[in-house]
Amino acid sequence: MTHSAGGAVVTVFIAQIVALLLVSRLLGEVAHRLKQPAVIGQLLAGVVLGPSILGWWPAGEQWLFPSAPAQKAMLDAVAQLGILMLLLLTGMETNLAIVKRVRRAAIGVTVFGIALPFAGGFALGQLLPEALLSNPGARLLTSLFLGIALAISSVKIVATVIKQLNFTHRRVGQVLLASAVLDDTLGWVILAVIFGLARHGTVDFAVLWKTVFGAVGFMVLSFTIGWRAVSFVIRWTNDHFQTELAVVTAILLILGLFALATDGLGLHTALGAFVAGMLIGRSPILTTHIESQLRGLITALFMPIFFGLAGLGTDFGQLRNGSVLGWAVVIILVASAGKFGGALIGGRVGALSWRESIAVGCGMNARGSTEVIIATLGLSMGVLSPTLFTLIVLMAIITTLIMPPTLSAALRQIPLSADEARRLEQYEFDRGSYVAKLERLLVAVDESSSGQLASRLVGLLAGARGMPTTVLPVKHSASVASKKGGAAPAVAVAAGQAQVTAASDTAATGSSVAIEVAAPSETSRPQEAVAVEAKKGFDLVWVGLDPITDASGAIDKEVGELVAAFKGHAAIVTARGKLARGAKSGSLRILLAVTGTAYSSRAAEIALALAHASRSTLTALYVDPEPTLARWRQNLSGPLRARRQGESVLKDVVDLGVHFETTVRTRIKYTVDAAQAILNELKAAPYNLLVMGVTPRSGETLFFGAVPSIVLQKAPESVLLIAT
Repeated sequence: MTHSAGGAVVTVFIAQIVALLLVSRLLGEVAHRLKQPAVIGQLLAGVVLGPSILGWWPAGEQWLFPSAPAQKAMLDAVAQLGILMLLLLTGMETNLAIVKRVRRAAIGVTVFGIALPFAGGFALGQLLPEALLSNPGARLLTSLFLGIALAISSVKIVATVIKQLNFTHRRVGQVLLASAVLDDTLGWVILAVIFGLARHGTVDFAVLWKTVFGAVGFMVLSFTIGWRAVSFVIRWTNDHFQTELAVVTAILLILGLFALATDGLGLHTALGAFVAGMLIGRSPILTTHIESQLRGLITALFMPIFFGLAGLGTDFGQLRNGSVLGWAVVIILVASAGKFGGALIGGRVGALSWRESIAVGCGMNARGSTEVIIATLGLSMGVLSPTLFTLIVLMAIITTLIMPPTLSAALRQIPLSADEARRLEQYEFDRGSYVAKLERLLVAVDESSSGQLASRLVGLLAGARGMPTTVLPVKHSASVASKKGGAAPAVAVAAGQAQVTAASDTAATGSSVAIEVAAPSETSRPQEAVAVEAKKGFDLVWVGLDPITDASGAIDKEVGELVAAFKGHAAIVTARGKLARGAKSGSLRILLAVTGTAYSSRAAEIALALAHASRSTLTALYVDPEPTLARWRQNLSGPLRARRQGESVLKDVVDLGVHFETTVRTRIKYTVDAAQAILNELKAAPYNLLVMGVTPRSGETLFFGAVPSIVLQKAPESVLLIAT
């Protein structure tokens, strides 16, 4: 190819990308505004630019999409990469945890919802005229492919519509999501097996068993060894690389390796991409920022181009042929009736009501993106003819258009139960919750009693929430660490996590997470070591050092520098009294001092999370200044308003306790000396941990105000300050 010819190929290729992006984005926006999935608009963009519409102007179509092999190869390469990227994103959005909550109904819907339409699609493949087949001698493979194309729902479409209808946290919405997840997962395994058979051109039982065992073995290894390996790679990359988007690069490498692995097993690369996405989505430090970067790349570039290209491969002009139109109607009816009927039967088998089963049947009928990907793979392998490809894409469009209004109508018939109302309330709470947003904890501690207590408290919080934890052993220059050879910090974290499981009704309530022990340089100061670790991305640092205060009772300078080096929220622990003498942190008796401020609310969430994880007691204390004569003279309603304010603050904590499934006792003290009131309450009852929310004040040293300083200096029991 000459340079000029090569330049023309590149010019046309850029024009193709620009046209697909522009029209896909515009029609996707129109579809979204019409309450339809954007993928419908993107598919229709390809239809507009393809033979169905632009084909009416042959010269224009031939210039923009010429049939030259080199030109088509460039778009095909983008399409193949687009498939992998889309399946990666689909896998990342696949939450297997939701299946556990509604597994009986989800399994029933999945089994019957796949079996019936698959049987219908297979039967259709056996009845299709040879004119619709790409290779009449491979009818069996075409039938298998048509069966799977009609059987699988699109988890992305189902999730999008359920979210738009605000049914994500309703029982029927969770059944739909769980069923779609199982549907997609099982579907890609079956497709991989069919692809393995298609590679050999015939159905050979030896090949069949080899392919099945290869797929099963790959899945087993992926969700055991593979999951840990993927989590390790993402965490290691995040912690050690300083260049931009390093984690995104690691994710793309994982995608490529998994795709190559399935290809090497004789399966399709699509299965590897989908499984890689599922494992990446489970990574405990896949932050919202990193995920949004990857999602932006896929959504803005690969999604509109891929679906535009899929629409480009259709030719709805073929529907002018009465026979082709008739088969299109038959395929749509078989796909819809099979999926609706199978899901309806599965819902009833799974103990859903008739109304819920009807809604699930309507929701599972959406094919959308999944069927388009399957059809594209079938066309590229020569299993599907261009005409049959067009009919499957048409079926995907029609069923996706039908799904939202039919599902919406069915859902309106399902009353809201008390359990669902509580779940919705909990979801709304979690959206604004401080603790729910914590992802990763850093523990900067020595081996003193304060360090051990901080580590155990972290273990309770991390074990209950599944948060990865990094322990950074540090040495205080004035350390008075215990010489008794107590448990190392990492062991103490593990002990706290074990207490979560021991205090739970079932082991599944607490989830042990990996504990990483960082190794700071021997020559680095604690604050320097913390500053290095902080760059890796942590939400909260727990500080447990001894001494925590200096001789004057102020926050120790070294501790203050350590907290300042983190540049984020900190939990400062000092062990005294009962907990310093070795009492188990599972027997916490927490006194929570509240003020009604935002930082006090965050401390309340931490305290309630600890109480819930250890099944401990919690008392909330509000100190209300006594009404003086001057205050009465100044404003007669002032003291009464202040009292109502205290009662309102305590009511908020009690309400928080409901979300954390923890009963909160309340106390109000009337005195102008808040510090002494807190100390008196701490001595009056068998508390062993005081929790306070504080915020740093301006100054050269770390200072939280007069009340926290006095309490920290004189408290006879352990203190946890949540500094935000």
